[in-house]
Amino acid sequence: MDRAAVFDVDGTLVDTNHLHVTTWWEAFRQAGHDVTMHAVHHCVGLGSGDLVARLLGEDRDTSQDDGLDAAHKALYGQFFDRLAPLPGAGELLRQLHRDGWKIVLATSASGPELAALRRAIDADDAIAATASAEDVARGKPAPEPVERALELAGVPAERAVFVGDTVWDMQAGTKAGVRCVGLLCGGIPRSDLVAAGAEEIYADPADLLASLTDSPFSGG
Repeated sequence: MDRAAVFDVDGTLVDTNHLHVTTWWEAFRQAGHDVTMHAVHHCVGLGSGDLVARLLGEDRDTSQDDGLDAAHKALYGQFFDRLAPLPGAGELLRQLHRDGWKIVLATSASGPELAALRRAIDADDAIAATASAEDVARGKPAPEPVERALELAGVPAERAVFVGDTVWDMQAGTKAGVRCVGLLCGGIPRSDLVAAGAEEIYADPADLLASLTDSPFSGG
C-alpha cells in the first residue's frame, strides 16, 4: 500500500523564514505599521491574510491588506534567484522516494514563488505532487492543505507523515489525522512544536535523513 510523505516548504526544505520575516517587516514599515520582527516570525507559515490579521488585529483597516501582500511579494521576489535549500533537503526527498514514499509538498506558496522554491530544492524527480495556496480555501493551521496533499497522493491519513517547521504546520497535520514531524531549522522552539502536535523533532532535513531508520518513516 502506498505511503505519503507530506512536506511543508518554507523553513522546512528551503531556508526562507527569516527572509519572510524581514520582507514582511519592511512591508508593514512602509505602510506605517510598527510590527516587531519577533511577532512576524511567529506568524510565518500562515497565509498572507491570516498573517496580517494576527499582526494588525481584526479591527484593522482591511483595505490595506492587498497592498501589504503585494509589497511583501515584491520585496521577497528580489531573493528568488538566491533561495537556498536547507541541509539535506533534496537528498531527504530522493531517499524517501527510493524507499517507496509518495512525496507531496503542502505550501502556502504558489506561482513564481513556488517555482523558485522548487528550483532551490532541486528534487523534482522525487516530488509526485504539490498542494499550493491555489488549491485550498483555507491555509494552515486549517487541515485543508494536508488533506489536499493526501488526496493528490491517494493515501489515507494513517499512511502519511507530515514534516513541517511551524506551530501552524503541526496543528494542520494533527487536525488532518497524520503523524507530524517537526524541524527546528525554521527557528520555532522545540517545546512549541511538541505542544502543537509534533511526534518527533529533528534539527533539519539532514538530521532527519540520518535518523530515518528510527523515525516515523521507518514503519511499513
